Amino acid sequence: MERRKALGLIAGTGATAAAFTAVPSFGAETGRAAGATGRDKATAKGDHYTFALDKNVQRTSVRFKNRYGIEVAADLYVPKNARGKLPALAVSGPFGAVKEQSSGLYANEFARRGYVALAFDPSFTGESGGTVRDVASPDIYTEDFSAAVDFLGLQRIVDREQIGVQGICGLSGMALTAAAADSRIKAVATASMYDMSRSMSRGYQDSYTREQRQKVVDYLSRQRWTDAEKGTFARGSHEVPFDDNGNVAPANRVLPKTLPADADPITKIFFDYYRTERGYHPRSINSTTAWTATTPMSFFAFRQMTNIDMLAPRKALLVAGAEAHSLYYSQDVQKMAPDSVDLVVVPGADHVDLYDRKDLIPFDKLDEFFTKNLT
Repeated sequence: MERRKALGLIAGTGATAAAFTAVPSFGAETGRAAGATGRDKATAKGDHYTFALDKNVQRTSVRFKNRYGIEVAADLYVPKNARGKLPALAVSGPFGAVKEQSSGLYANEFARRGYVALAFDPSFTGESGGTVRDVASPDIYTEDFSAAVDFLGLQRIVDREQIGVQGICGLSGMALTAAAADSRIKAVATASMYDMSRSMSRGYQDSYTREQRQKVVDYLSRQRWTDAEKGTFARGSHEVPFDDNGNVAPANRVLPKTLPADADPITKIFFDYYRTERGYHPRSINSTTAWTATTPMSFFAFRQMTNIDMLAPRKALLVAGAEAHSLYYSQDVQKMAPDSVDLVVVPGADHVDLYDRKDLIPFDKLDEFFTKNLT
């Protein structure tokens, strides 16, 4: 394997060829001094990672701008003592998570296997820029993947003809959308995929009735008046629930501070990751707060899988847990483009297991997929 030949992974063999562009950070918004790269150490409150950095991987904090001029914060993972040009992957997700959580874990593992991997915070979240905090945009999040490809393709250590993307959970839909529109992305993989446009506008398992969809639209529209009058952006549920009387019943947190005794199974698995030592991070929306209440508006207007046929002849690999409540999203996308999309179902895994359970995440299959399809 050419990638393996390009690596010198024995510790202490000397200098690295991992030349990259470290854009100065933006100071006050991140808590870092201007120009700091933050290599492998905590430089601001909250800069902890939910996983251990592999001893054969170098991690460096970097910044780049997307097409809208928003500065995107990322961590670049490079195999130590790498030589020559390597394949590269842009990694992001889950929806409401930060790069110090699952996407960083994936990037760390890919770098250990010989890739240059870039884990980034989507615009408006984590350490990335954007004046309004914690707002989501399917358009801009899709653009963030292409901007990450821009950044990777400018690095001397990266073969720009071998760049792929890995999406996790809710960013998987944006990863697929980006790949369909950007042919520089040679292959795309997902884990525990969610189509956030479908989820927000149709409900879980497409359960919203036409009347409920209209109620959600009316609620979002009224909230815009409230935000405009107050000059602020209220927090609210990005997947809008209904009470027993059939009325919209938004919450101001994604997850409760403490887990109720009668919590449903899906809430339990998310709580077990985001609200415990396992995956908690103070910059993660899912760990601490909620999205802006009007976030679902753009997801009602932006369908993510419309152009999935444009992915061909490139390939996608969707990985989902056999016990995951989200499995149907991956199954439906595979049915839409069977010649381009393969599906791997992991026995015994639920949705959140594929965030960090390295004993269940099929990294060997992902590595095989990218090795085959990035060349």
